[in-house]
Order: sequence, then C-alpha cells, then structure tokens
Amino acid sequence: MSAAATSPGSPAPAAPAAPVAVLGAGSWGTALAIQFARSGHPTRLWGRDREQSARMARERRNARYLPDAPFPDALQVAATLDAALEGARDLLVAVPSHALRATLGELRPRLRLRPELRLAWATKGFELDSGLLPNEVAREVLGEDVPIAVLSGPTFAREVGAGLPTAMVVASPEPAFATALATSLSSSNFRAYTSTDITGVEVGGAVKNVMAVGAGLSDGLGFGANTRIALITRGLVEMTRLGVALGARRETFMGLAGLGDLVLTCTDDQSRNRRFGLALARGSGAEAALAGIGQVVEGYVAARAVHAVALRHGVSMPIVEGLYRTLFEGVPAREVVRALMTRPIKSEFD
Repeated sequence: MSAAATSPGSPAPAAPAAPVAVLGAGSWGTALAIQFARSGHPTRLWGRDREQSARMARERRNARYLPDAPFPDALQVAATLDAALEGARDLLVAVPSHALRATLGELRPRLRLRPELRLAWATKGFELDSGLLPNEVAREVLGEDVPIAVLSGPTFAREVGAGLPTAMVVASPEPAFATALATSLSSSNFRAYTSTDITGVEVGGAVKNVMAVGAGLSDGLGFGANTRIALITRGLVEMTRLGVALGARRETFMGLAGLGDLVLTCTDDQSRNRRFGLALARGSGAEAALAGIGQVVEGYVAARAVHAVALRHGVSMPIVEGLYRTLFEGVPAREVVRALMTRPIKSEFD
C-alpha cells in the first residue's frame, strides 16, 4: 500500500472547497476576493478589462485600484467569465448599481445551467430608472429559484485589503446561505454577521451614500461638527423611515449596515461620496468633481433615486430632498441648510 493510501477505517480526506468567483475587479471586488482567499478559499477574480486582468495576473496585485494589497496564493485572476465560474459554488458580484442588471442578465443563462450556484452581491443603491433595490432587480431578472444574498456594512476596500480588523453583515432570505457566506469570509481579522433583512441592509447601503455627500458638502462649507452630527443623526431617522416603509425591520438600521455604515461614510475621507461633497463645496461642478475622484460615486446617482422612491412611497426625507435640490436643481447648499433649520418644530421621534 502506498503512503498516500487510506488505511481501513480511517476517515476519508475532506473534499477540496469549491472556488468562489468574484465578478468585478474594482477596489471593492478586489478587496473581497483577497479576503475570501485569505480565509482559505480558492478564489477567482474576473473583470471586463482584459488588459487590466492580464496585468493583475502578471503583477499579483490590482495596481489600478488597490496597489498595496498583494494577492494571496489562493487568489487567481480569471481571463474569462466562464473560467471564473468553472467549478464555483458561490458567486459574488461587485459592480456599481447601474451595471447590476446587465451583469445579472449575462449570468442568467449560466445560472440556469448550474442550479447549484448561489449568488451574492456587494452592490449598493437603488436602480435609477426603476427605483428597485438590488434584490428586487435580481428577482426580476433571475426569478425566485436562485439563492441570493447581499454583503454590506462599514468597510473601506483599502483597509480590508490591508487585513485590518473589519466587521460587516451578510443578509439573505435564506439563513443557511447567509451563514455559509459569512463563514467563508470570516478570519482572525474579519468578522461577518448574518441577517435575513435583505431589504433593510440594502436601504442602509443606498441612503448612507447620499448622506455622505451631504456630510462632505457641509464640512467643506465650514458648517462644523454640530451640523455634521445633526446630519448623521437625522439622516439615520430618514433612512429608517424609508426602510420601514419598504418592509424592512427597524432594528436593522441600528446595526452595521445602517448606523455603522452611515457614520463611517460621513466621517472619513476614504469615502468617495464624502470627497465628492467636499469638492462641490470648493466650487467644483459635479462633472469635474466626479472626474477628479476617478471612480463611481454612488451617492450622486443615489440622491436622485432615493428622492424618487421617497416621493413614490410618501416618506418624508427633508435632508435627501435638500441634497437633491442642491445637486440637480442648482439650489445653493446654504439655502437648503436654512430651510432645514426653519422647519416647523416637532417631536424628535415622530
């Protein structure tokens, strides 16, 4: 008997873990791919830009979006979408909200051929044209049979890539999938919690981006710390109102995907949304500010989408309304602040 043979009665060797496919090679997709690989899972990262993918495979890092985070050995760059999916069980889509529907449409025939596949995304924001949340877009495109989940919470890609201690939430209507995905992500420096409130987690991820633009604008105009904390606190109230109106649980907004993500994004300059607001306060136009940041600023588009959804459902969101007027109707931010401060006196918790 060879040394590699299994002796009678000994347990069979564990089957190798199925690869995780991460689709989207921006900063966040890259950071999550690194975390999956760091947690011991064979991981494949795929992006649409073939030239960038070839460079990542050659240099073993994403020089464009996350240059200081070398790839673990378990992370491989896939040259094609089908190569990324081969043998995978779990797929993670990490694309901006405006690209989610098209990406899911591309995956649909592949998911029909592979009913064992489970789908998650790290996309934040309502779809602009329809006002749908990502989970609603997924159900519309894919139907009800594919297990789905969302990853969200107070995280910056650079810090995840660097292996700094981080916590986030995985939400799915199927608790077993949420637990499996959270377990796959978790390591000594990364803690994933679970939730079944996918609507609440997604509303938190959408609204916090809008509030972060407002926080950057407020700080850039010199309104001070008092204004910033008022914006964050009342922003949480507006986020909760909208989420509850859409069927979410109120307690979700006191967690990582609500209060946690809101505070992080409003107070740290790693946030593209906050930096966008700061640039507007310096006098940059929206297009120039977006070009200067060089990556998608979800809060800019989200301001229009969240405003429309709030109007459709009759939800009072005065901060969002004010930011919408500043961003898309040319109303000076100082006028919006004055209007907010002179609203009728009411109970804080009405």
